[in-house]
Amino acid sequence: MNSLEPPIESPIEQKISWARDIIQCRGQELLGDEKLMKNLVMLKQAVAGSREESARLGIGDYCRSCEEQEGGSCCGAGIERNFNAVLILLNLLLKAEIPELRYDPSSCFFLSESGCRLLARHVLCVNFLCRKITSAMNPRRLAALREKEGVELNLIFTLHERLKKNLAGSPK
Repeated sequence: MNSLEPPIESPIEQKISWARDIIQCRGQELLGDEKLMKNLVMLKQAVAGSREESARLGIGDYCRSCEEQEGGSCCGAGIERNFNAVLILLNLLLKAEIPELRYDPSSCFFLSESGCRLLARHVLCVNFLCRKITSAMNPRRLAALREKEGVELNLIFTLHERLKKNLAGSPK
């Protein structure tokens, strides 16, 4: 097993394979890191909070309508190229369902019939909202969502860096 992360331009399947190998070979060691575990719990809570706020704002309805009626999607095929292998590893530690195959050839590798399978998403996926959505939102409610997303993104960054240090052999 090579603990050196595949390059960002690697195919998504290679990044997933690397992350699964890390889980198999070093998963117990990673799960033994108390700081990492504490932040994983905090991230799950932050993701739940931002997704609840997004649902309250009806953002999923806008996205579904755009996909079904206008043929557009921000979760299009290729967006997964932005994900690095450590972010996929983070999702495996969070027990996210990582697919073997793409559900829809025109969509992101991680998109399912019911939405994104990932808990720790790329920054683009977390905070991109099209003009159609932002112009329809109450600015105060949108700011509340953005604040929750900020907490989520800060934790993803912290966990990402912690995992990289663990993999390099210096988790302090």
